[in-house]
Amino acid sequence: MALIHCHFFSQVLGLMSTMDVILPDPGPLEAGATPRIRQERYPTLYLLHGLSDDHTVWQRRTSIERYVEGLNLAVVMPAVQRSFYTDMEIGQRYWTFISEEVPALARHFFPLSEIRDENYVAGLSMGGYGAFKLALTYPERYAAAASLSGTLDVVRLARAEQAGGQSELKHIFGDANALADSPNDVFHLAAQIVEQSRPRPGLYQWCGTEDFLYADNMRFREHTEFLGLAVTYEEGPGGHEWSCWDAQIQRVLAWLPGVGKR
Repeated sequence: MALIHCHFFSQVLGLMSTMDVILPDPGPLEAGATPRIRQERYPTLYLLHGLSDDHTVWQRRTSIERYVEGLNLAVVMPAVQRSFYTDMEIGQRYWTFISEEVPALARHFFPLSEIRDENYVAGLSMGGYGAFKLALTYPERYAAAASLSGTLDVVRLARAEQAGGQSELKHIFGDANALADSPNDVFHLAAQIVEQSRPRPGLYQWCGTEDFLYADNMRFREHTEFLGLAVTYEEGPGGHEWSCWDAQIQRVLAWLPGVGKR
């Protein structure tokens, strides 16, 4: 495998940006053979970080590179700061960055597939929200999405912050009262998938029973059950911690449709 630290200029953000990329090992060359340019393109998992993390965290806190060894799967890990994968009210256009620019640049730089059935997204905490937001906004682009301890109820969080006189989420999403039923509300996006009879990506949701986001995750699970939207839901002992996510990303890789040993 190859681990590539990619530094590039983002036209959307107007600044230098980073993403780390894992590419599968092409296999051994026969003696005297000349390496050939790869014609096929790799299925791709976009793996998203949490609020206080960056693009390196999945490598530092899990064995993601070892877990994908032998899989015909590339992994793209971009950095989005504390943006909630959103075109911020006050700040940068990180939703446009993650939904449009990152996939386009990654496919330009590396042999990555554009086929819907070969594209997946997963993340933890803020990244779990970003993963579901991507797949539910663009179900024609992603076959599956996984949220681990996802910050799924941003409406509740923004209203609580507003009541407490804080401002970070207001700078990201704007007025908390306008957030519900907006394109930044994954509860609303899930309902739209059903109402508009759009393609339904596979959804995997996990949260620890001691996690401070457990109640929020239960609300999303109940919401999808009410809608009749199929979600593979799992929970178990644990809080908002890497020991849980290291174990769960292995389950996500085993769950992803169409991903297997070569």
